[in-house]
Amino acid sequence: MKKETPHLDLFKTEGDLNISSQRTAWSEAHIAGETKQWLEKDEKYFLRQSLSTPCLNVLAKAEGIYLEDLDGRRYMDFHGNDVHQVGFANPRVLAAIEHQMRLLPFCTRRYTNIPAIQLAEKLASLAPGDLNKVLLAPGGTTAIGMALKLARVATGRFKTISMWGSFHGASLDAISVGGEALFRSGIGPLLPGTEHVPPPNAYRCVFGCEGSCNLRCAEYIDYVLEKEGDVGAVIAETVRNTGIIPPVDYWKRVREACDRHGALLVLDEIHGLGRTGRMFSCEHYGIVPDILVLGKSLGGAVLPLAGIIASEHLDVAPHISIGHFTHEKNPVACAAALATLEYIEEQNLVEHSRELGNWALERLREIQSRHRHIGDVRGLGLLLNVELVEDRQSRAPARELAERVMYACLSRGLSFKVTMGNVITLAPPLVIRRDEMANALEILDLCLSECYSSH
Repeated sequence: MKKETPHLDLFKTEGDLNISSQRTAWSEAHIAGETKQWLEKDEKYFLRQSLSTPCLNVLAKAEGIYLEDLDGRRYMDFHGNDVHQVGFANPRVLAAIEHQMRLLPFCTRRYTNIPAIQLAEKLASLAPGDLNKVLLAPGGTTAIGMALKLARVATGRFKTISMWGSFHGASLDAISVGGEALFRSGIGPLLPGTEHVPPPNAYRCVFGCEGSCNLRCAEYIDYVLEKEGDVGAVIAETVRNTGIIPPVDYWKRVREACDRHGALLVLDEIHGLGRTGRMFSCEHYGIVPDILVLGKSLGGAVLPLAGIIASEHLDVAPHISIGHFTHEKNPVACAAALATLEYIEEQNLVEHSRELGNWALERLREIQSRHRHIGDVRGLGLLLNVELVEDRQSRAPARELAERVMYACLSRGLSFKVTMGNVITLAPPLVIRRDEMANALEILDLCLSECYSSH
């Protein structure tokens, strides 16, 4: 089999590459006619960049858990960029948007509006602990930037600790605290003072933990905080989208270390809002961060919206602009967010995510028992991951196999993302039914078997 170059392997992190030979082969087998013409025009007019352009296909429709392309082929979307918690074209969200557009489509600077105030009040009521002060932004990356600025103002320190392999957005400040070569390589100089530590990855622990975690990864953060002495914030994803699920006491140790050394704890839950089986992932760990960052699904899979929820004692920057964005309090986006949160609550989607996720995880473990190339399965709610390896002894990442499985599943109507080069990430809408989940896992099971013979 033909191996990808080490250079490309380095960049297989946040998602599957759009420049691989397997992408070319899949396109040649599935893309033609009108779709091909539109893709050629897309590539002509958009700047090419990894993960985005050239594109895979052209979509014509999205509804519920399904995508539909120009040729009428339907795909269960277990990717969705994590925006689709309440499903695509959710009637409740669309109705709220249409109603608000007819009343107040935009809020000029210096003014506020009722949907924005109601959304802030709703977020404060849902958030744990004393998180009750909100700032909104047009996207998750800009929300990360606001959190970094607020931490600097509140602590008087500019240094941060974040994690290798993390993703916090694609802007310069976000990639500085992020930890993926795909976004950082060749871009520097990055922001100064952005220290990095290993993530709490039990399956690939750099501290040598085997079998049971001894929290040396958390102790290392404490060590760096002490040695640096002037770190303003620890910023990390509560649960990494690649399925890095910290042990139960991890965040308690980090919270204690931050308090000891005067650093803020900033948790990025841009993928969140019920996905992990709690409204906020930090609730699994019984801790309250100083700043919680939200995004993606907040806009109901229609409009871009993100924000931060901070502790009241961090309301210390009336003299500067932390997030002075044109669409900061966009009334239409805020109406969509309110409808999204209300739908999640009324349909008990958080509980559904927890229960269906537990069922799916057990099913994946049964599939693992029959497939020697599955090194690990893990999950929390409807954030599920299957890590493929060459063999379970070496745990060498099976990158080519993972990509082959992804395209085989696409051909059978299942779309998902491959992260870190070899981790199949399954993140369906929270509205998915059990029979639909069972169908998706059957497709994955079948494609794993088929792809072994050609690996």
